[in-house]
Amino acid sequence: MLNLDKLTYAGNLNSLRPIENSRHYWFAQVDICDRAAVAEAFDGFRPDRVIHLAAESHVDRSISAASDFIDTNIVGTFVMLEAARTYWSSIATERMEAFRFLHVSTDEVYGSLGPNGLFTEETAYDPSSPYSSSKAAADHLVSAWARTYGFPGLISNCSNNYGPFHFPEKLVPLVILNALHGKPLPVYGKGENVRDWLYVDDHARALDMIAANGRIGEKYNVGGRSERRNIDVVRTICAILDRLRPQAAPHEQLITFVTDRPGHDLRYAIDATKLETELGWRAEETFETGIEKTVRWYLDNEWWWRPLRDKVYAGERLGLPVATVS
Repeated sequence: MLNLDKLTYAGNLNSLRPIENSRHYWFAQVDICDRAAVAEAFDGFRPDRVIHLAAESHVDRSISAASDFIDTNIVGTFVMLEAARTYWSSIATERMEAFRFLHVSTDEVYGSLGPNGLFTEETAYDPSSPYSSSKAAADHLVSAWARTYGFPGLISNCSNNYGPFHFPEKLVPLVILNALHGKPLPVYGKGENVRDWLYVDDHARALDMIAANGRIGEKYNVGGRSERRNIDVVRTICAILDRLRPQAAPHEQLITFVTDRPGHDLRYAIDATKLETELGWRAEETFETGIEKTVRWYLDNEWWWRPLRDKVYAGERLGLPVATVS
């Protein structure tokens, strides 16, 4: 496997420590917007399958600095598609027929649900943030390349991931680490926004199945069937920490309600029936088992997150719009 990564603020080579010496793994520091470097990677490694996960992914950062999201998520996807198409067109027929390009996207492209219903693969796109808009544009590029060129592209749209090695700007690791340090646990609005939570190992298994056996040109929704309000996620983490790392007062007393994120979608919920019935995938972790594993991992792996908290991101509020001057 060849891993391309630009190593932005969220990139961390320590996450690769368990496999860094594997003879089956190679790493190259590459910006996917760099056409020459991406083309060189394809020509040198000659892959049979591409799983395209590279993206700017934090909604809050997209609100205050959208340009990186346009560059990486849209232009970068275009560069990847064109490099992959050029390479695919040059290989032997048998390999060409087996080649697959899986673009990994998000349920946020669908917009916001009301209290009922689920996102299916047929749900119309209605993105709300610069992040989700950039991912929606990338999805459309992949679909267009499949229709126009017969390119063997597929798309997956997943719900909120959580688990080990999660950069601490996201809700779950932010709450865990702030709670350990006795800092406020920020909850947007009243904490009533609902997300479907998907344990990262379950998502990885789904991607492997889709890339290997998914139908060309199709979309597959990946969700954990674990809807929770944000406030309930935070309270669950607090309860686990009260048990595993008790302090003088319950961790829940650190919860602080803050001004809501602009354009904050009310509810996401994935219908993963297509993936479950066609490919036989099922989420193995419930939210309860997955969140317990996640909290324990952060408690046991300070070596990984401590440098990030000290030098990269200390838990400050993100996502406040920045005024522009014309």
